[in-house]
Amino acid sequence: MTPPDAEDNRWSDLDRPPLNAASLRRALVREGGLWSSLDVVAATGSTNSDLAARADELPEGAVLVAEEQSAARGRLDRRWSAPARSGLFFSVLLKPDEVPVERWGWLPLLTGVAVATGLSQVAGVDTALKWPNDLLVTVGEEERKAGGILVERAGSADGGGVVVGVGINVTLRAEELPVPTAGSLALAGAGTTDRDPLLRAVLRSLERWYGDWREAAGDPAASRLQETYAAGCATLGRRVRAELPGDRSIEGEAVAVDADGRLVLATEKGMQEPVGAGDIIHLRPASTP
Repeated sequence: MTPPDAEDNRWSDLDRPPLNAASLRRALVREGGLWSSLDVVAATGSTNSDLAARADELPEGAVLVAEEQSAARGRLDRRWSAPARSGLFFSVLLKPDEVPVERWGWLPLLTGVAVATGLSQVAGVDTALKWPNDLLVTVGEEERKAGGILVERAGSADGGGVVVGVGINVTLRAEELPVPTAGSLALAGAGTTDRDPLLRAVLRSLERWYGDWREAAGDPAASRLQETYAAGCATLGRRVRAELPGDRSIEGEAVAVDADGRLVLATEKGMQEPVGAGDIIHLRPASTP
């Protein structure tokens, strides 16, 4: 007999089993590795907010994963939501003290490269990066956003660091899409939607890329981050419009990502205008000249 509350039971969707926290810890938390702890909670407001509140007391490499978030935030405090266990929603605490602060702006781009690499290896899905912080997959013949990244400074100058939040739609179904431009790994034909190996792959990839970047003192060229990001960036080569505060905008072809992680636009006036992630409100396709 079906329990009367089966429709509301958090664990009633057999296509979306819970993550195995103990198995994830055994695979990822090891002496000498980056990841120092890994916790999975059934629900929270925001994993970024939770880690940020404890940034001073936690060691680098703390990982917090939520099966569901009720107050998840994107860039510029944009809100988004997804059904429980339909994706990977997690944050990590990084403390790159040996990297000059002016190079920390590469962390969203580094995370994008790491996430795209990890997902491609395990899920077999072609992924692309939309500058500065979106993960794209192809559904049918259309590019759609399947994930996003939010990087925030947290804690004190002495003991804090950076909290990196990642949200990836894994099994989101067509009828569950919040907007028509959204997508998921399942809708893109992923070879697997088992979230445990997907999360392991993403965190291992992030550990590798972060380690190389940190060893290079944050130099995006020496760590090969700049060239790898450019190779996977779907924004490059396209005409875009960067919408800026004060009703200002810049239109042009996205031609490069510079050494500071800024998108360089070649305008019709023959100028090359760099735009930082912190400067823009929206980056949209531009009308064809």
